[in-house]
This record gives sequence, C-alpha cells and structure tokens, in this order.
Amino acid sequence: MIEVSESVANALANGEAVVALESTVLTHGLPRPENLALGRALEGVVRERGATPATIAIIAGRIHVGLSDDQLEDLAHRDADKASLWNLAALVAQRSNAGTTVATTLHIAAAVGIEVFATGGIGGVHHDPFDESADLPALARYPLITVCAGPKNVLNVEATLERLETLGVPVLGWRSDHLAGFHVAKTKLRTPTRVESATEVASIAAAQRQLGLKSGILVSQPVDDGLDPTDVERWLAEAHSDAQRAGVRGRAVTPMLLAAIAKHSDGASVRVNGRLLQANAALAADIARAMCQHGRERSPREHR
Repeated sequence: MIEVSESVANALANGEAVVALESTVLTHGLPRPENLALGRALEGVVRERGATPATIAIIAGRIHVGLSDDQLEDLAHRDADKASLWNLAALVAQRSNAGTTVATTLHIAAAVGIEVFATGGIGGVHHDPFDESADLPALARYPLITVCAGPKNVLNVEATLERLETLGVPVLGWRSDHLAGFHVAKTKLRTPTRVESATEVASIAAAQRQLGLKSGILVSQPVDDGLDPTDVERWLAEAHSDAQRAGVRGRAVTPMLLAAIAKHSDGASVRVNGRLLQANAALAADIARAMCQHGRERSPREHR
C-alpha cells in the first residue's frame, strides 16, 4: 500500500539524510496557488540543506512517500480529504486523495525508516473537555525527531506540554529555554532541555534508542519575527467567544480560530506560518544529516 519514490528509496538505502514532510499544507493549509508554491519551497529548502525531501500523501488510495513535481501540482489543485490515523484505512480502501496530518505522516514515515520530520505547529490538548489531537499519542508511539514551532497557539498549550511529559516525549528547545509559540516566537513555558546544535539533537536521539526508550523527540524552534503575543491573546479570546456563541465544537474549532487570527492580523499570520515551515524544514535537514554522521561515526566502534 506504500509507494516510495526512487529518490527517497535510494537515499534511505544509502544511509543518506531524508526529511518527511506532511501534505496538508498542499490540501488544506493555504489557498491556491500559494499552497503549491509553499510545497515546492519546503522541498527546495530540504534539498538546499543536503537532504532528500519525502512529502507524504495519499493519491487514489495509494500512500506515496516522496512526490514528483507533477504529483505535487496535481494534489495542490485537487479537492482532498485530511488523513488522520482514525480514517487512514478508509481513505486507502476507498481510493481517495488526502493530505497527511502530523500523526499520519509519523506513522507512514516510521514504516519506511525515515527518522526526521518537519512540520509547522503540532496538535495537542484543546480547551474543550476530552478533545485531544491524535498527534500526541503518535509523537509518543513513533521514534522520529519532529521539528516544529511548538503547539498551535489556539490550543491549551500548557496542558499540551504536560501531556507530552506524561507520554514520555522529550521536548527540546532549539537555542531557547522556552517552548515555541507557533505564530508567537516564544511562550512563557520552559522547555525541559535546551539544545544548541543538530549534533546535540542527534546525540540525544542516539541515547534515547540505547536506553530502550521508544517515543519520538520533539524539537521546538521559535519563529523569527512572530506576531505580538498580546494581540494574539486578544484575537483568540474574541474568536473563542464567537465559536461558543455559534455552537462550533470539535474539529471545526481550530480552522475557525486560525482564520480569525489571519483576519485580525491582515494575513500576517499566514506569512509567519510560511516562514516557520521553511525554517523547520531547514533545521530538520540539518538534524537528518547530523543523524547520518552520528551513525557513521558509531558504526566502527559498535562492530568491534
């Protein structure tokens, strides 16, 4: 059910750096034609940093790991579903087209042996009771390094950080002592561990494996020149009130809140999102290369 592109298959076989990319940026993240431009830009950033991009998507029921430019363009112009773990089997069986979320991308990337994944903001604990993203258990279940800009700021971010701790997911602050805040550079929440280099991340990942710890690792990278935290807090409070009055609940809340931030910021949040996605793709490529180098350096000693 999984088709790996030639470029990704060759890179994995040769022990070269590969970065998984989700495809909801193409199917749900931006309007056309900005969605295709950003999808191409993310792949370009990964290549420029010396790694192979592996955009993951479902096309006519086939799971693809690594897309051709024609496939990128085709997916960007199609109406497509959003694939999470709870509907992945149905989408495949019904030969649907879908962009992959964080949880689904982690599942598929782990199945083919990719070790590093770049995304924007992760899902987490919502303000409504019992509403939690499938991203959280997936981050705990699949042993990938996920580079992100923190949890989406429409969530209960403090509860999300606590849940990650409960699930045993190490959270590393990229050159920061504070958790990244998605559209906002930093939150007030402190990260358990600060890292300064891709090599340091690779060493932590190696220690994680040697200790028999099975969870993934989350790298939180603050965005450069984010939105003003006070403005975002005010916009979100208004949007939450609007959602409650309109009776909007569940999966429909997050898109509504993000749309409200985009409207109030005159589109600045969309531009910030594009910057953080490209910065995360670049860092993920650096970490993927450091992982490969760390593996080559350890192999001779491990065989003695």
